[in-house]
Amino acid sequence: MNDSATTAMARLVRRRWRDREAPDGDLIVFADGSLTVMDLLCMQRPDRPDDPQAESWHWAEVLRATQWSTDSWVEVGSVLATQTHDGSRAWAGESASHGSIGWVALTRDDDESTLQWLAVSARSNPFHEVSLDRTALTARSTSGRVWAFPRHAPQKVRITDDPACPGRRH
Repeated sequence: MNDSATTAMARLVRRRWRDREAPDGDLIVFADGSLTVMDLLCMQRPDRPDDPQAESWHWAEVLRATQWSTDSWVEVGSVLATQTHDGSRAWAGESASHGSIGWVALTRDDDESTLQWLAVSARSNPFHEVSLDRTALTARSTSGRVWAFPRHAPQKVRITDDPACPGRRH
């Protein structure tokens, strides 16, 4: 992708963030305009197919793109939680565009809330709690799942706790 296309995509992402919109789907969009498409997978133990305690949830990277387009954008204006740490701000919320979609974002804690990255999961419940430290943005969904996003590599997110699996961490 040439520099002008990269610059145009980054401008589009920043404009959409200011308008509180994000691409629709399971993805992470970065401030530079790049995109990582993710897939929320539920692994079920074959010997216990109907047991929620036998489920294991993972968000797996499907592909990365530096040039992409979308016909559909969702609103990410419903902020349910926010926290600051050392010049950054974590955001968590819900989009009601197509049901109840969870999203989290990491921005600079400046006047424009300059976007660093935004994660949207169409198959997650809304995120209603968020915490931020030096290494990670951690968000809890309304279903109780805890998602740990490394600050500088959010595509390596892990679901670290799941209420359907008491006492087990993933």
